[in-house]
This record gives sequence, structure tokens and C-alpha cells, in this order.
Amino acid sequence: MPPLSRLQHNVPLLRGLLPLAMPLFVALALTGQPAVADELRPIRAVGIENQYADVIRQVGGPQVAVSAIESNPNTDPHEFQASPKIARMVAQADVVVLNGLGYDDWADKILAASATPGRHVINVQALLKLPDDTPNPHLWYDPATMPAVAHAVAEAFAARDPAHAKAYRANAATFDASLDGWRKAIAAFRAAHPGVAVAVTEPVADYLLEALGAKVATPKALEMAAMNDTDPAPQDIAAQEALFSGHKVAAFLYNQQVTDDLTRRFLTLARKNGIPVVGVYETMPQPGFTYQSWMEAETAAIENAVSRGLSTETLEAGR
Repeated sequence: MPPLSRLQHNVPLLRGLLPLAMPLFVALALTGQPAVADELRPIRAVGIENQYADVIRQVGGPQVAVSAIESNPNTDPHEFQASPKIARMVAQADVVVLNGLGYDDWADKILAASATPGRHVINVQALLKLPDDTPNPHLWYDPATMPAVAHAVAEAFAARDPAHAKAYRANAATFDASLDGWRKAIAAFRAAHPGVAVAVTEPVADYLLEALGAKVATPKALEMAAMNDTDPAPQDIAAQEALFSGHKVAAFLYNQQVTDDLTRRFLTLARKNGIPVVGVYETMPQPGFTYQSWMEAETAAIENAVSRGLSTETLEAGR
């Protein structure tokens, strides 16, 4: 024990520090954890779909803790239901990116029920100024979407953390530039295969196909029925089957995450007639992919199908 004289000497100092330390003692008493200033913790960001979370991660860097909600490529995103744990994660986030167009409206409901001052919500539909009746919600396949998302995310982080604003904006610019390889692949395909006809089950990759200059020969009503899980008209099914039996398409793209009896029927007919098959995903395949490598892989798979007659039903990173 220190001598009494030393304790007496330090009494004024201790009295001066006590008011400053009191908030820390209260926090410890209430939580059992050290009090940490809110501005010292990482920004909490959530991407409802894992492709958005990947872009957030690339823009945010070490200052941001990122969570992805829908990230299982072996499940149907349309059937996703949020658990209480996920609801808390979304409600407590500082920055949230969601798709919109009804694709993830469960997240909208959580956010509306848990208003938080200062929270930034980036609805990609609103960011792109798309009307509610936009028929295709798979916005991430459009080459123009993710650069816009990256820059919006950078501004949201900059508003919350001005000290690192320059880094966030630089990361967004780096992300944008990293898509140049994909853009070049799209331009090369468009030049080599203008107007090439393809068949699909639903409009998962239609924005990419449009950018590639391909023509979707599948009846639009069949695409919408497959996406909305309703029964397509018999005449539309017959028209789709005629595309395969008549060798009128160069490839068949199907939703790799949603394969029902009708999809299997189309796959069998396509293979029987030598039509190469390409599996496309609604959420980013895991592990090993980034958004950039995923889009490059999907584009390469379509190129291989059209120019070489090769099927790619499952994407694997590094191939």
C-alpha cells in the first residue's frame, strides 16, 4: 500500500478526474462493458443482397463493418424471411442498401418500423429513378447500376465520417474503374454477335443481355410468369419449346437458384437439341467472387455458349 502522504498528495487530482470518469463508471455498471464513443466504432453497414454488400465493403474499407443478409446462392431470394436477429441487424445499421421494386420489401418494413436519426438508406430503385412498375427488379445486371451505388455509398459514408471522406470517394472511383474489363468484354461480345437470339426462363440477366446486344426470344409473358411463380400460358410454353427444337437460339439461360419442373423440362429439351445452357444467379455466388469477377464470369459463360457451344451451369471462382 502506498504511504498515506502519497495518497493525500493525489487527492486533488483524483477529485478532478472523478467527474470525467463518472460516465465511464455508469456505462460499466449498466452494460458490464467499457464505454466506447459512438464515433470511435466502425460504421455499421448492411447490404440486403450480398452483391450490394460486396460493393459496400470495397468502398468502405477498414472503417466499415459490413453485413450481407441474402447470401445463399442455393436458395430462392423471393422466399426469404427475416429472423428477429436479422431484423435487429438491419434496424441497427448506420447505412443500408436495398434493391427496391418489391424485391426486398421486407427490409423496407423493418426500416419503417425502426426510424433511426442519421441512418442512410440507399434504395437502388430510387437512386436510379425507376418507376414502381419497372418489370425487371434484377438491377445489378445492368452495367450502370453498381457504379451509381458505389458513389452513393461513398457519399453516405463521407457524411457520417468526414475524416475519411476522401478515402471513401477514392475507393468508389477505384471500384468504378475496376469494371472496365467487364465493359470491354460486353463491347467485344456486342461487336462479335450482334442481335444473337437466346432463350431464358425469367428476366434475371436480361439487363446484361440487353447490354450485350442479344435478343431474348422467350415470350415476355413466360418470363414474367416464371419470375412471379404463376403458371405460364400453354401457347407460351409451346413457343419456348419451338425455340429449342427449331434451333432458333444460340443459348439458354436459366435461374440457377430456382429450378422447378418447367425449368427442368426446358433444360432437357435444350440439351437434347444441342443448345448450350448457362446458369445465372440472383445473388453473388460464394465463395471467392467479388461483384466484378461474378459479372465477368457470367459474361464469359454467355460468350462461351454462343461462340463455342459450351455450357456453364455452375459458376466457380477462378475459372
